[in-house]
Amino acid sequence: MLFDLRPKTRREEIFDREREFNELEKSLETYPITLLLGIRRVGKSSILRAYLNERPGVLIDCRELYAERGHLTRDELVKELQSRVSLLGKLTSRFKVSLNLKFLTLEPRELSLREVFRELNDLGEKLGGFIMAFDEAQYLRFYGSRGGKELLALFAYAYDSLPNLRIVLTGSEVGLLHDFLKITDYESPLYGRIAGEVVVEPFDRKTSIEFLRQGFREAGLNVSETEIKEAVKLLDGVPGWLVVFGVEYLRERNFQRAMERTLRIAKGLVMGELEELRRRSPRYVDILRAIALGYNRWSLIRDYLAVRGTRVPDPRLYALLENLKKMSWVTEEGDTYRITDPVVATVLKD
Repeated sequence: MLFDLRPKTRREEIFDREREFNELEKSLETYPITLLLGIRRVGKSSILRAYLNERPGVLIDCRELYAERGHLTRDELVKELQSRVSLLGKLTSRFKVSLNLKFLTLEPRELSLREVFRELNDLGEKLGGFIMAFDEAQYLRFYGSRGGKELLALFAYAYDSLPNLRIVLTGSEVGLLHDFLKITDYESPLYGRIAGEVVVEPFDRKTSIEFLRQGFREAGLNVSETEIKEAVKLLDGVPGWLVVFGVEYLRERNFQRAMERTLRIAKGLVMGELEELRRRSPRYVDILRAIALGYNRWSLIRDYLAVRGTRVPDPRLYALLENLKKMSWVTEEGDTYRITDPVVATVLKD
């Protein structure tokens, strides 16, 4: 069903993303590393999970690993890979070869990631390729003591020497992921190595309306065009929010109550993300609130902060706005800034 809050795991469960699936397929055929990019809740993880349901590979949630300790270690990453590969072997009967890999039987401290990558490459030779995917890969910059540089060196090794291994990195903080990889920086281990890119965009208005129509049709519920169009007007084309609204409408059978519950759920999710952002710098949230309230030019943001008793030096304000762009919280259009996700803007206005 389209109105299912769990991440999708099959291609047929995903609405109108054939272009993205085709681009991902072509990129993996061409490039050793592929970036799957898009804002939060746009459906990157569902696309990747569904694709991996058809191909041998594993998915590591980097944000989840980071959240446990506030950093990532080699042992934790090896242990997670062991768990995912072992689970893969238990859940599927499609493989015609044994998954009895040496690295699955050893303690993480006895292994190097390079050994693990080599074994997975050997497995890929038997299976026609193997995909190692890292969801929210910008969190890999918290790996080890050198900002994840050891991993970049390992990715470079895989790029050059492991032809049966493909690496997919997803990121909702697109600029930070690019900054982490530093493919155009000659000091980066990945310098000069071209990565494929697949960008997952929010639905346009027409597609969003059709998404809600089909979701309600699947549920056997007749919802007026006026209510569907109003929901799209308020929630825009982010599939995650449209799904929440669909679920809540099926529960309430009333547009107003369903939208109120949707925005309340959104507020809970967004506030958690804003709190994480605030820990990086409280100025980030102040700037976002200014933009949400209509103070959307550089000088207006500076004046808004000053009126609230916060004077930020011009170079610092510029750097903060650039970081918000890299983290995909805002976009810049000419001389104005806009909150990328309109639901986030609604939450910030409260």
